[in-house]
Amino acid sequence: MKLRRGAPLAGAAGVLLAIAVASAGASPAAGPHVCSGKFHKPGLLKGTYPNGVVVKGVCAVTSGPAHVIGTLTVTKGSALGAVFGAHHSSLKVTGNLVVGKDAVVLLGCKVNPNGTGLPCKDDPNPKHPTLTSHGSVSGSIIEKSALGVIVHNSAIGKNVTQTGGGGGISCKPPKAGVFAKIKSPVYSDYEDSSIGGNLTVKLLRTCWLGVARVKIHGSATISRNKTKDPDAVEVLANHVSKNLSCNGNSHPSGEPPHSLPIWDSAETVKLPKIYPRVSEPNTVGGKRSGQCVIASPIKPGGPPAAKHF
Repeated sequence: MKLRRGAPLAGAAGVLLAIAVASAGASPAAGPHVCSGKFHKPGLLKGTYPNGVVVKGVCAVTSGPAHVIGTLTVTKGSALGAVFGAHHSSLKVTGNLVVGKDAVVLLGCKVNPNGTGLPCKDDPNPKHPTLTSHGSVSGSIIEKSALGVIVHNSAIGKNVTQTGGGGGISCKPPKAGVFAKIKSPVYSDYEDSSIGGNLTVKLLRTCWLGVARVKIHGSATISRNKTKDPDAVEVLANHVSKNLSCNGNSHPSGEPPHSLPIWDSAETVKLPKIYPRVSEPNTVGGKRSGQCVIASPIKPGGPPAAKHF
């Protein structure tokens, strides 16, 4: 039997040629979808985005469900609005939501029977709203010097971390941007939602910060935030599975930080009055520390809105 020395070489050449052809015909991996627009004509998210999304400018979820697989990044100075309930609109992120410097995110909307919560911006009957939009993020929400983040009626799988940012220690509505459009001071707020890990809000400078009726499966840390509103920071009616820590939070009223009316109670009258208040205690499975060890008073000088912890 004669050895066919050229056969193996020919076969190898054929394999290499096939690989080269396949490589030449393959398209590069698709990058994230870019959603861009302006306030009068925002970019729209609808359907499924398998490679993530980057928001540059103004983007909204108004025309049905949107599903982002991968990271959803809201870049510096941009805005994402997912607070529309018509057409069953909702935003789902299978991954992380990253919010950049001076950016704004509004995620989820619902009004509770007692009037608390956030109405959807497209509800046809604002006085008696019925529309809802449920947001979900399977990973974490990571906020780095964001202007304001408002989360209602949403489920976050891992952690929520807000570090720095805000619109300054002022309750005057800004002259431009998202908060100017909704005629509101800059604020951040987490309500009627669930967080699978920890909630951390620190070094925020804003008008008001609220955390209400949130199921936090880890710990909550509210630290070194400065607010203008004398009723901020409000942390009430939450269920915290582990620890609740509140330290160094203040506002320019001149009151010492330990006396701020911010834990376990809400006002019953319109601001600027903050008394009398009603008890809305937090449930804490672990330890309470710092400013939130003792509930705030329900009238000037006490008694506390809830028992001592």
